[in-house]
Amino acid sequence: MVGSGFGGAITAYHLAAGGAKVTVLERGPWLSGTDFEHDYLLGSSYTRAFDFVVGDGMSVLGGNCVGGGSVVYFAAMPRAPRFAFERHGGIGRRMWPAAISRDTLEPWYDRVAEALPVTKQGWDDVPYAGGVFAAACHHAGRTANPVPVAIDGSRCTNCNWMMAGCRFDAKRSMLLNYLPAAVAHGAVIRPLHEVQHLTRTPQGHYRVHYTVVDDVDYRVHRDEGVIEAKLVVLAAGAGATPVILQRSEAALGTMPHAVGRYFSGNGERLNTAVMNEDRVAEVLGLSRPDGRAYAANQIGKGPCVASWDRLDGTLPEYERYSLEQLYFPPGLGTILAQVPDGSTPSWFGVRKKEMLSRWQSWLTVFTMSEDDNEGVFGTPPPTGNAVRISQQMLGRGTLSYRPTENTLRGWELSDADVRDILGRDGLAGVAPWTNDVVGAYTVHPLASCRIGDDPATSALDDRHELRGHPGIFVTDGSAVPGALTVNPAMTIAALAERAVPGIVAAARARGVDCRYGAPAPGGETSARRGVLPLAAPIVGAG
Repeated sequence: MVGSGFGGAITAYHLAAGGAKVTVLERGPWLSGTDFEHDYLLGSSYTRAFDFVVGDGMSVLGGNCVGGGSVVYFAAMPRAPRFAFERHGGIGRRMWPAAISRDTLEPWYDRVAEALPVTKQGWDDVPYAGGVFAAACHHAGRTANPVPVAIDGSRCTNCNWMMAGCRFDAKRSMLLNYLPAAVAHGAVIRPLHEVQHLTRTPQGHYRVHYTVVDDVDYRVHRDEGVIEAKLVVLAAGAGATPVILQRSEAALGTMPHAVGRYFSGNGERLNTAVMNEDRVAEVLGLSRPDGRAYAANQIGKGPCVASWDRLDGTLPEYERYSLEQLYFPPGLGTILAQVPDGSTPSWFGVRKKEMLSRWQSWLTVFTMSEDDNEGVFGTPPPTGNAVRISQQMLGRGTLSYRPTENTLRGWELSDADVRDILGRDGLAGVAPWTNDVVGAYTVHPLASCRIGDDPATSALDDRHELRGHPGIFVTDGSAVPGALTVNPAMTIAALAERAVPGIVAAARARGVDCRYGAPAPGGETSARRGVLPLAAPIVGAG
């Protein structure tokens, strides 16, 4: 198992619970609980747990720790809208395999919702930023809804540090469910093990070649080694899985054309509004107990409220998107956030300084739209997924991304909507983040090794097996065919759950003694009853 986020942890648990010998190689450190510090100092848990790779026209922010993206996500867990599975994108035909639709994925969504669990927030759970956004949506004639989340409300303190891991174990990452359950069934997790490439044994099995990364300076490799495996599951993330496969091509033979192509940034875009406190009080009639209207950007727990009015399947493709209130912590956000009504992009100067002084009155809106799968990975670096620039977090990658007119139109429409909602009647000054510094940006990389029915445009079949290379499976975000218009974690996890029966069948056919049918981590089995009839024909194979 390569990687320990949603795709890796879920697969590891089921294989281990089914009796297989499972080793999980994770390139990042093993952090948990009080290891997650409430600061952004270099060398803290913040820089240790993230991987920020700057490409040519696109930068990718992902997880780099045991638990992967589940540790640094915001725990927003909506299900993808029905139309997302019917998208054609730039290939002129349905991108998703015929076997997968919202209906066929629904029981696997249920499975994940049970295991974490995922719950619906009520308006009493929504902190001030979400309430202000919801009130502004209502004022503009739009609807707004609390976002379903994987958060234990009894533990959450609304500290708004959840992006850098949750110190209070309120965020339901893989550290609290699938991974400990996998370990309980005998799985071994090796942190700071960065997989470089795969080779094949004379018996048709695989050798996984890795290096051991220094705990402080990730540019330093302390050791190296090889593990032989009858079956390999890659779940290193959409920014790393294709690079591992590209580097493996010399030994394994030609990779499918789609490996490292069709990358999607989930159509993501950010706008920052600087709220006018007086107008928030006058127009929206809001106030906090201390008498201020808002000034509470720092209080909360990431995404709380979304407007889904544009998630309408009757709209043309590339004109559908969600708008989600999002707290983005200081650092990158303060650099890329722009002065409202500024004539040119800026990240310093008098007006930017004044804007930064009012940071408590900021409200950030996150667009997730439909892009055109424009990303392509170039020649892989000698090691890792990027050439590391600093001892932790920062690297220069080979991803090239040039947004098409389709993608740009979606961003333009969503920017206009955000301005209309938050700028109406002088509520705020609004401006999108600049792309001039690091290009476009995403925290939800997808589709660089996607599933599909057409071998010309998909790297994996609908069972997540790599075309032409039996026994290699991919279960992370790179397998998702394209942008989803919502946070993708729930869909990535559901696809991993769906893939497991087929992976178990393939493992059995390759001589691994394992079975499928373990309950959800935690012991409940209601969703299992809905899933077993779908899984039974697959499990019977091999």
